[in-house]
Amino acid sequence: MTLSSVSGRCPVPHGSPIDTDGPRVSLFDPEFAQDPHGAYDRMRARYGSLAPVELAPGVPATLVIGYHTAVRVLNDPEHFPADPRTWQRDIPGECPVLPMLEWRPNALRSAGAEHTRYRQANVEAIAAMDLHALHAVVEQIALPLINGFCGDGAADLISQYAFPLAFAVLNEMLGCPPDIGQQVATGMAAIFDGVNAAKGNVMLADALLELTARKRRDPADDITSRLIAHRAGLDDVEMVHQLATLYGAGIETQQNLIVHTVLLMLTDERFSGGILGGSLSTRDAIDEVLFSDPPMANYCVTYPRQPILIDDAWLPAHQPVVVSMTACNNDPAITTRREFSDNRSHLAWGVGPHACPARSLAYLVVQDAIDQLLDALPELSLAVAAEELMWRPGPFHRALVSLPVDFPKSAPLYGN
Repeated sequence: MTLSSVSGRCPVPHGSPIDTDGPRVSLFDPEFAQDPHGAYDRMRARYGSLAPVELAPGVPATLVIGYHTAVRVLNDPEHFPADPRTWQRDIPGECPVLPMLEWRPNALRSAGAEHTRYRQANVEAIAAMDLHALHAVVEQIALPLINGFCGDGAADLISQYAFPLAFAVLNEMLGCPPDIGQQVATGMAAIFDGVNAAKGNVMLADALLELTARKRRDPADDITSRLIAHRAGLDDVEMVHQLATLYGAGIETQQNLIVHTVLLMLTDERFSGGILGGSLSTRDAIDEVLFSDPPMANYCVTYPRQPILIDDAWLPAHQPVVVSMTACNNDPAITTRREFSDNRSHLAWGVGPHACPARSLAYLVVQDAIDQLLDALPELSLAVAAEELMWRPGPFHRALVSLPVDFPKSAPLYGN
């Protein structure tokens, strides 16, 4: 693989699949959402490791679908920085993906010394979480939710369990009261779905500014207070954007990871047998989902400072380069290893300087949430055929619209 950069105009050869005026693969339409794996296979057959895509109408990008290429990109912040400020100068404010991609003063969207400052604050604030106490928090939130539907014999595991659980657990970790948290959740949903995203972005910022103000007045043992107290000296604007990143990772992705894992365990005989005593564990199922169908399918966005040659294709300067964690994890170049137990070399958490700092917390919350559910309702089953499930359109996430399940009605097993 070659990797080099040049200054000035990029000498793109005629017919280049990257800097092209030809058709691009849409990542935002319902057809892609229903069969992304087929789309990745077609892209790989036509383009190789790099494919020309659109993130929204008129928003071109390059999608990295080769595992080794992605690892190279993610470990090379000098050539592939995460700062989008030059790119976004020409992006209209109403662009539906702008809130997911725009510059923010946080670790995810910065480089160099700024990135180091923000990342250290986040890593240290997250690392101070008491994991033993977090187990108890998940149980205290999960059991009343289960009691709320266990007598019905049916439920939608997204709206009645995974979303409210992920939301409430994160609010607890951040010390966020319910009134602010609801505003945060509404704003985040609009941003991820790309529907009224600009309005959602404003709603999210207002809520997080209020949370910051409350914690400056009344700090506690939570991540928000630790960020405020950190030696980085984060101001109010910086605090809003650290919290926005934590909420973005903590609600949508954890909700989807819970749901995808339950779906796998209900439909794959290796795991469906495991619910009633099979050999593969919940952790094995989580890791397989992170390999095969991670909740953040396409992200880890970078913006080359200069035109750059990689895998014999030129990438234009200041245009998004998006890593497809899903496509890369399923790259035939690495999938000779199809045994997922104890194999965590996937890209679902990212790699390099922008890798997720909260993976231990996420594993704990997701595994505890699933175990609580399956312990209470061991005869859980899908209420519809798996192929009838609908997926939410969007270029970044992999997310079901709903996950309807059936089970024998039971009395609440625990007190609310």
